[in-house]
Amino acid sequence: MSELSNNEAGRGFTHVYTATYEDLQTIGNGGQLTIATIPAGGAVELAGVYESIAFAGTTSLVIDVGTSSGDPDEFIDALDVDGMSAPVFNTGDAFTGGQSQAAGGTNTAASIILEVTDAAIASATAGEIVIGLRIVDLGQFA
Repeated sequence: MSELSNNEAGRGFTHVYTATYEDLQTIGNGGQLTIATIPAGGAVELAGVYESIAFAGTTSLVIDVGTSSGDPDEFIDALDVDGMSAPVFNTGDAFTGGQSQAAGGTNTAASIILEVTDAAIASATAGEIVIGLRIVDLGQFA
């Protein structure tokens, strides 16, 4: 995950993580990877996933993005990447009002986790997803 510069962040996201099929193979079926951190006093205002290169060799790729290591689905929940026809935003359990709210507010820093579920991920031969996050940080003013 990379934090974007001020010029890049002006486009709506503060953090972007790009994962190729090889990256997801490294994470593995049922595996998790920390891709960003919500700072103390912060929250996630927007979470989106874009399939920038179609996946090949698998038809069962599901991802979750959130903060709970047991089931990280606060921001993106059970997204069937193979079934996407357009980018997907704020489908997680913590978003009850779509893009009109921030979710995952915390008084202590919290890791944002990507979880991969795909028994056939080792068979993938192509594919790439881009995960964008807009993380707000009120703690910076304390």
